[in-house]
Amino acid sequence: MTVATLHLSTAPASEVESDVLVIGVVKTDTGPKLVDTSSQLATFEQALSLIGATGAADELHRIPATDIAAPAVAFIGLGDASPTVESLRYAAGSAARQLRGAPHITLSLGAQSSEETLAVLEGAAIGAYSYDAYRSTTPEASKKLATDITVVSPIEDAALIERATVIAYATHVTRDMVNEAPRELYPETFADRASELASLDNVAVEVYAEKELEEGGFGGILGVGQGSTRGPRLVKISYTPSDSAKHLALVGKGITFDSGGLSLKPGLGMIGMKFDMSGAATVMAVVEACAKLGTNVRLTAWLCLAENMPSGSAIRPNDVLTIRGGKTVEVLNTDAEGRLVMADGLVAASEENPDAIVDIATLTGAAVVALGNRYAGTMGDKDLVNQVVAVADRVGEPFWAMPISPELRPLLASDIADIANIKPGNTAGGMLIAAAFLKDFVGKRPNSTETIPWAHIDIAGPSDNRGGGWGYVGKGATGIGVRTLIELAEEFSRP
Repeated sequence: MTVATLHLSTAPASEVESDVLVIGVVKTDTGPKLVDTSSQLATFEQALSLIGATGAADELHRIPATDIAAPAVAFIGLGDASPTVESLRYAAGSAARQLRGAPHITLSLGAQSSEETLAVLEGAAIGAYSYDAYRSTTPEASKKLATDITVVSPIEDAALIERATVIAYATHVTRDMVNEAPRELYPETFADRASELASLDNVAVEVYAEKELEEGGFGGILGVGQGSTRGPRLVKISYTPSDSAKHLALVGKGITFDSGGLSLKPGLGMIGMKFDMSGAATVMAVVEACAKLGTNVRLTAWLCLAENMPSGSAIRPNDVLTIRGGKTVEVLNTDAEGRLVMADGLVAASEENPDAIVDIATLTGAAVVALGNRYAGTMGDKDLVNQVVAVADRVGEPFWAMPISPELRPLLASDIADIANIKPGNTAGGMLIAAAFLKDFVGKRPNSTETIPWAHIDIAGPSDNRGGGWGYVGKGATGIGVRTLIELAEEFSRP
């Protein structure tokens, strides 16, 4: 996995040497217009209508060029005549994702401020991603994405390049791990990779294998993982700057493959279940990014790792598991396993009394039914949920606040245990019911009835793009949540 090398240039776009110069196009009442109308580029505006350019998002046209430093020019749609920070990020990513066979591209999208310049750098770096680990042959040069990207801007700040590179790297790490075959990425190997973060300043990693999980009473993770020959793990990654004032805990679901267990999924339903560890990959990458950026907030990430397989040793419907802290769960469906491992993680996170807990998980198919394939449902403490959604909107990730209404928890009553993991036969509000289950395991402040602020993010839909690419998102793993949680951590770091 690599991130394209990024550059900034204050020179006129026509004078920057590259393989393709990308110019932004906006839609206006009088037709498409270039955002860069310098004298050497103005003549290209006459070609827009001839080649069918309209300025619509994701619309890319590429033609040969003369009299400029690049041998070709491409036009990328920015949408409306007044581009936003997100439309700049989107267009930069779309151009980098679609342009092939051009190792060095230059982007002239009209960025003026530091915020706009960062958005273009970030979008381009995130968009220039492909996963070729399992290809038997190296892709032809004509199919390769850019490895060197220059952004034209009046702002020349190396810190913007550094930040965009770190964020893109975190996104790509998450995508790589999610795209990887489950034969190679399973709880033990996942934990091994997480352990490599201990080489970073102020980062420590602790791995709980089966013995430690049993001693610690992590019955949810052990129960889900007991059907596999490859045992479960809980990984705690701690980033502790010396003078941090606040503590944010992150909990990630890490089911490295979800067969459904004895409540076996149908064959088609199992395809893509390697994506069920997206949440754990996300929180791991976020801690790494924040450590590299020097974010001044204490972060603790809990990676709840297990493989959910059917076997003679697998948990059965009607089995009862004891979650860390002593609460018992009657398992009525072994395919509702994510909430079981997350329960252990939430209890462990609560024991450290952080300022807030945010969990992220590909938790329910019901989230896809409710919100489709691009929006992440966000539930929990109202103020924290609103903060998370606002942060997501700021970085261009589509999150949507959803309720946990009081009538949901009684649906999870068990005849023999403290709580059941599903309501048998119920088809309504599955995403919300799963959140209601998780809420039961969020702890309270010491010697208080006040619950620790908590937000739950269900990324079952947007973690995997099974359709065509759009913006900076290609097919496969998307890395959604990485940028939001980095930004949230930075918000927590501010006085």
